[in-house]
Amino acid sequence: MAKLKWGMIGGGEGSQIGPAHRLGAQADGLFEFTAGALDHRAEVGREYAMRLGLAEDRAYGSWQEMLAAEKHRDDRVDLVTVATPNATHFEITKAFLEAGINVLCEKPMTMSVEEGEEIVRVAAATGKICAVNYCYSAYPMVRQARAMVRAGEVGKVRLVVTNFSHGHHGDATDADNPRVRWRYDPAMAGVSGQFADCGIHALHMASFICDDEVEKLSADFASTIPSRVLEDDAMVNFRMSGGTVGRLWTSSVAIGRQHGFDIQIFGETGGLRWASEQPNQLIYTPVGGRTQIIEKGEGGLHEDAARLSRVAIAHPEGFPLAVANIYCDLADAIRGEARDGLPNASDGVRSIAAVHTAVASARENGAWMDARPPMFAGA
Repeated sequence: MAKLKWGMIGGGEGSQIGPAHRLGAQADGLFEFTAGALDHRAEVGREYAMRLGLAEDRAYGSWQEMLAAEKHRDDRVDLVTVATPNATHFEITKAFLEAGINVLCEKPMTMSVEEGEEIVRVAAATGKICAVNYCYSAYPMVRQARAMVRAGEVGKVRLVVTNFSHGHHGDATDADNPRVRWRYDPAMAGVSGQFADCGIHALHMASFICDDEVEKLSADFASTIPSRVLEDDAMVNFRMSGGTVGRLWTSSVAIGRQHGFDIQIFGETGGLRWASEQPNQLIYTPVGGRTQIIEKGEGGLHEDAARLSRVAIAHPEGFPLAVANIYCDLADAIRGEARDGLPNASDGVRSIAAVHTAVASARENGAWMDARPPMFAGA
């Protein structure tokens, strides 16, 4: 089977997320890295792209140059990944979709709900895929948890508790570090800091595993370092359309925590727990029974978990391979085999609607508010 052609915008030298995408996209031999505009500095981007092996005529100086050239090629890219600063996601994603090219966009998909709804409409009108990189949902044992919930193995879900908390921005003396400062600057990050950066991963995970959508929420935001305009700590309570109660904490000042992303599902007949720092294990406790550890790679896993487990039991699979699983699902989808675990534009707009709702709720001292985007509010 011929490899699909893949291009990347952003993710240049020194990028945190760029290497994970390059490893993930090529891990299974499904995509060939064909084109890129990797840096906002044209010559820097071209030079780095060629060092990575791109041909000179497909090492572009800007995304506009890449779009203008690729859309007229017979061997155009099948997929482009958008890994640029948040404020540019909408314009780039929309332009490539309208040119007939599938897109994987980093989160948040857009800065506003209106932009998010527009991306949903453009993807539907063009028939092209717009996926969003909620890659934690592609860990095999997260897929196992979702399958167990869908199969009724924990009964109706009553409560979900999740958090994404770390302490890497907890040093006030480092607040002016450019790699930290932009996350709390509304001009660059938008209306929310920590919740939009990390909290929406936790919120998406809750919806993904519970197979349900957030309907309303109540939020409390705090900027614990006074120089920050946007929040570095947030607590969000939410209710899902199926009646599940949700609790979410996200923080960047929790010194002593490293990655700190975990989720617990409490159902009528059992409970589940998954943590990103021990991603190969899913903890399962049936009501009245002993706690069990379900291991990635063991026999008897649900199909989606088994399909995305690459190496033998007890051998670790890390973050780049979770990203690779997103690309596996994308390759299948591009070739016409839909994967319902692939996060899409609808997930993206629901997330940004939740961000804006949480900001509004926090300003109103935690008032409960409808968290759905208008296009889905009547659904």
